[in-house]
Amino acid sequence: MGTIVCQSCLETIDYFEDEKVTVLYSHCGCEEHTEIDD
Repeated sequence: MGTIVCQSCLETIDYFEDEKVTVLYSHCGCEEHTEIDD
């Protein structure tokens, strides 16, 4: 079982089938929500 984790907030994004236990890092878009509007 593999897991896809957000690199910024470390939330689990998704799971995928794999023969080994694997963690992949991606982005869930959390940076876009924390930007300050001008």
